[in-house]
Amino acid sequence: MSPFSNNNNNSFILILVLFILLVIIGSAN
Repeated sequence: MSPFSNNNNNSFILILVLFILLVIIGSAN
């Protein structure tokens, strides 16, 4: 429950969302 762990988890989710957006844009072309 440390702030570092929470921040690390948020960063992982952010990267995951960006990756999914990249895949969607890639398949839209």
